[in-house]
Amino acid sequence: MSKHGKPVTTTVGHNDQPPVDQMLTDIRSVIERARQQASTAVNAAQTYMYWHIGQRIHTELLGSERAPYGAQIVATASRQLVLEYGRGFAEKNLRRMVQFAEAYPDEQIVVTLLRQLSWSHFLALLPLNKPYQRDFYAEMCRIESWSVRTLRERIDSMLYERTALSKQPDALIQQELTTLRSKGEIAPTLVLKDPYLLDFLGLTDRFLERDLEDAILRELETFLLELGSGFSFVARQKRIQLDGDDFYIDLLFYNRKLKRLVVVELKQGNFKPEYKGQMELYLRWLAKFETEPGENPPLGLILCAGKNSEQIELLELDASGIHVAEYLTVLPPPEVLHLKLHEAIEIARARIEAKECDAGQEKMA
Repeated sequence: MSKHGKPVTTTVGHNDQPPVDQMLTDIRSVIERARQQASTAVNAAQTYMYWHIGQRIHTELLGSERAPYGAQIVATASRQLVLEYGRGFAEKNLRRMVQFAEAYPDEQIVVTLLRQLSWSHFLALLPLNKPYQRDFYAEMCRIESWSVRTLRERIDSMLYERTALSKQPDALIQQELTTLRSKGEIAPTLVLKDPYLLDFLGLTDRFLERDLEDAILRELETFLLELGSGFSFVARQKRIQLDGDDFYIDLLFYNRKLKRLVVVELKQGNFKPEYKGQMELYLRWLAKFETEPGENPPLGLILCAGKNSEQIELLELDASGIHVAEYLTVLPPPEVLHLKLHEAIEIARARIEAKECDAGQEKMA
């Protein structure tokens, strides 16, 4: 009752749901969540079963003295299993299970990956046979929760071959992947690439640096995907004032996984040594005036139409937190890109090995 003796009535606002509707919304959420959890559990159990079957066949038949007639035994076992459990245990599928167990002999690693990866994920990974390539995709897929479609797109774009990680010595690659697996920490070498594929910008052979910058901002969402996970846009042409002079950073991003600012400088032609001093100035200014407590030092990414590897090596840009990469606005045929990437990996590793060898000889002298 109101103070005037009249009953007080309440009305449901236009945007307020009646109690029954709200209850149904909550119930639907519970049902959908339970179904998703059940589906995930079933997929994990199924994939774990496939690993055990493949491991058993590989260990007891194909990997022992029975190997000469192991293939015949697999075919016989498949026919019986198909009669009892269906076509999912056809001979071709049993061989995939064996391949699965061969690719992942460590059961604990399989158990860890099962939390995020489905059997379809593993089927996409099994054809990969280069050292550490499969491990890279599996761990990034687990950390970033890639769908099967995204995983296949990353593989088709040769993401691993384009990372800075792939150009490191095997020992460092293994160390980075072990850290990723145990701590979930993503290092810059897992994020930075070379080259960057910018064919989606629709640029022809003739364009200015400003055209490139404008095109990136028009296709910012796609550019962020090409940069990698965790990037967000901060500013364009950010002004820096020093001693009365104005300087402008082309593009400024932040990566929440690396916990650092990332400067992107766009260059139309080949890399030039003076770009190092310009980038170092930007990075030191950002470190002094823009970096928050708990963040890592800023990184610099110089995107050029071409690279001069010997100059970049002599300048030791990595020590300054600077990464130089090419960008491609028109993609070559896949086989040409594949060959180019593998040549770049071999050259980079050869340079690193030669540098380590020279350092070892100097210590012995």
